[in-house]
Amino acid sequence: MKKIQFILILGLILSCGEYQKALNSDVIADKFLLGTSLYDEGKFKKANRLFTQIVPQYRGRPQAQKLMYMHAKCFYETKNYYTANYQCERFASSYPDSEKAQEMAFLGAKSYYYLAPIFSKDSKETLTAIEKLQAFINTYPESEYISQANELVFDLDFRLEMKAYDTAFQYNTLTDYQASIKAFDNFILDFPGSKLREKAMYYRFDSSYRFAINSVSWKMQDRIDKAISYYNSFKKYYESSEFVNEADLKLNELNELKII
Repeated sequence: MKKIQFILILGLILSCGEYQKALNSDVIADKFLLGTSLYDEGKFKKANRLFTQIVPQYRGRPQAQKLMYMHAKCFYETKNYYTANYQCERFASSYPDSEKAQEMAFLGAKSYYYLAPIFSKDSKETLTAIEKLQAFINTYPESEYISQANELVFDLDFRLEMKAYDTAFQYNTLTDYQASIKAFDNFILDFPGSKLREKAMYYRFDSSYRFAINSVSWKMQDRIDKAISYYNSFKKYYESSEFVNEADLKLNELNELKII
């Protein structure tokens, strides 16, 4: 047992020595060969330290395409998505006829997906990710990655829906009912097929109801009419909704306040 451990430790020492020697060497072929070996073993971080040193010297050489592919893939595999998106896109544009071009284009777009924040954060990077994935879908409509790309776009679209809905609902919670009504109007217009549409239509009515009953008397009647119109829209599409009973009670209150 001790003999086996000794052999393993010795092998590790020799391996580390070989790696350090390659890092400090001026022979770029040695760096390429060892880096490729490490890449094949899944040791992407170590491989990429060697690749980074030799990328400039390999431009224009026959091995450049393979090196740039491994270089970009290493950034992706180590979750350095800010660099991966650039390197993958660069490969796809530099070698459009390569058999790896589709894969690189997809991984570049997917890197933007991983950089997109959760729905409660700023949506700028989410929109960029959707744009990049949609560009991939348009460029490679028959790609083996199309299904994955569509799923990622669907997920990002839902994040935008959640952010828009959450913003409108927060206005309701903060009693800024006018802003809530406008935000829900925009949500319903922008996301007509959303799973959150039922809730959006109910809380638009709820915001309008609260806006009306808390109004000064000379503005109340117009706001009651508007709230009732939102109720009618909600009830038209969701007459069996879980919110119907609450909505009906609020409608009765509005009708009692309404001057015939």
